[in-house]
Amino acid sequence: MDRRQHRKTSKWDWRQLLSKGITKKLIVAGIITALCGLLIVNIFIWTSDVSKLNKPAPQPTIIYDQNGEIASKISNSKIEGVGIKQIPDEVVQAVIATEDQRFYKHSGINYFAIMKAFFKNMLSGDIVAGGSTVTQQLAKNAFLTHERTYTRKVKELIITKKIERTYSKDEIMERYLNQIYFGEGAWGIQRAAKTYFGKEASELTLSESAMLAGLIKAPSILSPFKNMEKSVERRDLVLSLMEKEGYITQADVEKAKEQSVVLNEEKVEDEYDGNYPYYVDHIIQEAMTKYKLSKNEILSGGLHIFTELNPTIQKGTEEVYQNDNYFPASQNDQLLQSGAIFIDPKSGGIQGLVGGRGQHTFLGFNRATQLVRQPGSTMKPLAVYTPALEKGYEVFDLLQDRPLDIGGYQPKNFDKQYRGEVTMYDAVVNSYNVPPVWLLNQIGLQQGTNAVEEFGIPLQEKDHALGIALGGMHEGTSPLAMAQAYTTFANNGTMVEAHSIRKIEDSDGKVMAKWKSKSTEVIKPEVAQKITYMLRGVVKEGTGKKAFMEGLDIAGKTGSTQLPFANEAGTKDHWFVGYTPDIVGAVWLGYDQTDENHYLAPSSSGTTPVIFKEILSKAKSELSDEKFAVSTIEKKYKNEIKKIKEKEEKARKEKEKENKEKNKEKNKGKGKEKNKEKKDKGKERDGEEEDEDEEDEDE
Repeated sequence: MDRRQHRKTSKWDWRQLLSKGITKKLIVAGIITALCGLLIVNIFIWTSDVSKLNKPAPQPTIIYDQNGEIASKISNSKIEGVGIKQIPDEVVQAVIATEDQRFYKHSGINYFAIMKAFFKNMLSGDIVAGGSTVTQQLAKNAFLTHERTYTRKVKELIITKKIERTYSKDEIMERYLNQIYFGEGAWGIQRAAKTYFGKEASELTLSESAMLAGLIKAPSILSPFKNMEKSVERRDLVLSLMEKEGYITQADVEKAKEQSVVLNEEKVEDEYDGNYPYYVDHIIQEAMTKYKLSKNEILSGGLHIFTELNPTIQKGTEEVYQNDNYFPASQNDQLLQSGAIFIDPKSGGIQGLVGGRGQHTFLGFNRATQLVRQPGSTMKPLAVYTPALEKGYEVFDLLQDRPLDIGGYQPKNFDKQYRGEVTMYDAVVNSYNVPPVWLLNQIGLQQGTNAVEEFGIPLQEKDHALGIALGGMHEGTSPLAMAQAYTTFANNGTMVEAHSIRKIEDSDGKVMAKWKSKSTEVIKPEVAQKITYMLRGVVKEGTGKKAFMEGLDIAGKTGSTQLPFANEAGTKDHWFVGYTPDIVGAVWLGYDQTDENHYLAPSSSGTTPVIFKEILSKAKSELSDEKFAVSTIEKKYKNEIKKIKEKEEKARKEKEKENKEKNKEKNKGKGKEKNKEKKDKGKERDGEEEDEDEEDEDE
């Protein structure tokens, strides 16, 4: 071996030795780091306090109105706890098969599920999935918020480990089943059994156990009271999962599927139903969605929630909804439903709302905020008339009102009549359908859909059609969204985001969350005033006349929607969205399930405007006599109004003259007919006499 080769080999050996040394050091460092990390995690686990699960001592949350006075108290402290021995094995098995198949095998965390969720989150770029076990769900519900962050997930894992080291599997399952929410105001398995089936938890059948376990995923959507078909479908899936896990046989599955679902007809008394129940429901929902608080925090955390609730307006709304005289008669088998919401246009504060008629269910369906229905003609000012005014059209410009066919779309007016041309004002006031469709086609569909979205109403792809001019949407929108949109008109073009919560404090008075006002100038003040000018006409002389009140300046728009089946003598939904300078309200009326036997009268003019008016009359002490800022608009249109009135008067006189001439001709015709009848009768009598004479002669 020559010297150069030896030198090269020596150099390579040195590098290999160095590399091996670094690798060993890295391995050792990695092991030490892992051990330190494990030690730190175990210290966190060891120091975590989960004793709350031993003796839960929830404090009621206090809700305050806009004046700082106590309005309501809420708590979940009246959960009917049951021991694991009183819970049927089928319930536990159904929950495990559905929520956590490895419950008895893992130590609180399903690492496979977490890795699966981790990769899904990495692909999406956000936290969209979790790998929660029953123990993790218990940790989250009892100790944490529902915020989707990695920090909260780490806390959840630490608390989960502590729970697993502190309690047995049966104790964990018992606490989980006593705290989880099953919908319809039912917290815990015992109350769920009573609410849905009118029996003790210990008496639940396999079919009933599977149905309740299936509710945990989405109790509001899967409730058999609201959607039996989806609930049964979910139950069947749970039964299949139980068979797959080996808890039951195929024969058990078939037998359970054959068992008819008999729901409890008598509602279990809602122990949390205090003052202003629907408003409280919305506060809870807002606290969870906007401020990421858990139900458990809200219901038992001793919080102080300061709200926008106006007790006078809220009480007035509730009084109207408790009086059947303000509503059309319902069918015997289904109560005609309704929802109403009222917002301060300047602050966006929700001052009052009621989400339904009849028995209230804690955290049940709220038709004022959660309902999604087509808004009918209440959409016209948003989708058509506002963007048209922005494009340069004027209130008294003439619009086409003739038979229309645009790509097969043929809108019709309510009365099936056409007037040739009408002013925009008349089209709005009388809620004609053809002119707004024609106008939207003129300004461009995109202008209309853009305007709707600027008003805070999201649209689906299928909504981008000329039918949006008349409120035709694939799904629809809520009274809350419509009221918020109309605050733009009442607030001179600026829309403030609607909200019910001003501030949340913990039990010690420390501020946890505070409302930050979000406002947007949607349209120019002059455009808002022009819309208000026309909508005030709706209430003064148009389809919304029954909302008119002496002493209050009111503007608004009626709306109704077509039935999903052929019937021209009825409608599916009735709407009225109205406002004064101080308050904006939206009222919806309809059946939860519309069919051939459950629908409304053809016109909304005599229903929703009346409800709106009655609520305002009970809240009048809270409303000022302020007038809309439309005086400059009125001056601008003074000459146009004069010309139109003169034209209308001339047309009226011509019509009267025409009718008089028609009546004269009619009377002349009647006179001739009478003379003819007399002559004919005379001839008949002469003929009869001749016949008699002939008969006599024959005889």
